[in-house]
Amino acid sequence: MALPMSSLTPSSRAPRLAAAVPYLALLGAIISLTAGTSFAKSLYPMVGPAGTSALRVGLSALMLLAVWRPWRARFTRSDLKALALYGVVMGFMNLSFYMSLNTIPLGVALAIEFTGPLAVALFNARRLIHVVWVGFAVLGLVLLLPLDGAGEALDPLGCAFAAMAAFCWALYIVFGKRVSHLPSGPTVAVGMSAAALTVVPFGAATAGFSLLSPSILGLGLIVALVSSALPYTLDMVALRGIPKRTFGVLLSGDPAVGALAGLWVLGEHLSTLQWLAIAAVITASVGAVLTSPPGEDQPLQEPGAPA
Repeated sequence: MALPMSSLTPSSRAPRLAAAVPYLALLGAIISLTAGTSFAKSLYPMVGPAGTSALRVGLSALMLLAVWRPWRARFTRSDLKALALYGVVMGFMNLSFYMSLNTIPLGVALAIEFTGPLAVALFNARRLIHVVWVGFAVLGLVLLLPLDGAGEALDPLGCAFAAMAAFCWALYIVFGKRVSHLPSGPTVAVGMSAAALTVVPFGAATAGFSLLSPSILGLGLIVALVSSALPYTLDMVALRGIPKRTFGVLLSGDPAVGALAGLWVLGEHLSTLQWLAIAAVITASVGAVLTSPPGEDQPLQEPGAPA
């Protein structure tokens, strides 16, 4: 049976396009973040991981300050204290994650880091099925972490930095919720500025004046734009239009996307065991999201996702 011509008009397609925008924004944010992080590793031989993190966070802060002009927002002293905690945790999360990439593959680092928000999701779990998802998460970590000195074991220091990033991501969620009632743009700008004040001294101590080289600054600007400013902006679009449960399921694929980006951009080949470990972590995250109480399936209003 033929569809009425009115159903094919541009005006009828507009609502569908509008509904798809948040999902396209989230996909763009994930791809942009992982591609930018992969590209960032090309700066390691020149300024090291701490220097690269300083460039990313510092230049991102300048971009966000220019766009959102947070000094026009009326933050109270209590707000600024909460934003400082939020930013410091964000800074150490970024620094720890970049330090982990110095010795372990991107997909593996993301899988370990992803256990931070997974732990927050499961912390208050009261249903028996959540024990299953904890088991999957533990299985993934056992397969990834160098617990037995096996031939495929990863660098312990790199894994420790990734675990620190996971811990910081969990704190980021906690502190992020405390400032989620504030305007998103200025909040992220102030938080990123606090993160820059936290990270830049470490980068300056290790990379020195090489951070100010025009060629290094140019590459750092690309990293900051693609791995922070752009995905944070896209996240704000996605967070306001995607239900929490759906958002969590889609975001759970981040480690797999990171592993593929590491393979294509950096030539980081993972073993079958490492792919299985990443799959176990993703399964735990998706399962935890899908079995959360239905009442939690509301649009998110938190600041942008990290990493």
